[in-house]
Amino acid sequence: MSFVDWHRTMISFDDFKKLELRVGQIKSAEPVSGSEKLLKLLVDFGEHGERQILAGLAKNYSPESLTNTSAIFIFNLEPKNLVGLESQGMILAADTPAGPVIIKPAVDVPSGSIIK
Repeated sequence: MSFVDWHRTMISFDDFKKLELRVGQIKSAEPVSGSEKLLKLLVDFGEHGERQILAGLAKNYSPESLTNTSAIFIFNLEPKNLVGLESQGMILAADTPAGPVIIKPAVDVPSGSIIK
């Protein structure tokens, strides 16, 4: 199996439907002590509440540049402990040679809106 074949693992449509993608507004962002790349985000999902999400964005984004911006998140990802903190979701970002680029709605969308 070539690298390209391995890298493109196919999933079923039913598996894809399991992902719950939602718009969230980043209410605050701060560096994570002991990590050069992690930021701790407090994300508002509207009627679905707020969540703490850790993201490897610190080398490309300042906390101030993220505060009060909206992005797309995987909402139903199982929580994971990283450097002693719980991450309750994942922000979506494109992987580029210059580093991650956050996926954002093109227009204002209410927090908690589901992505279909």
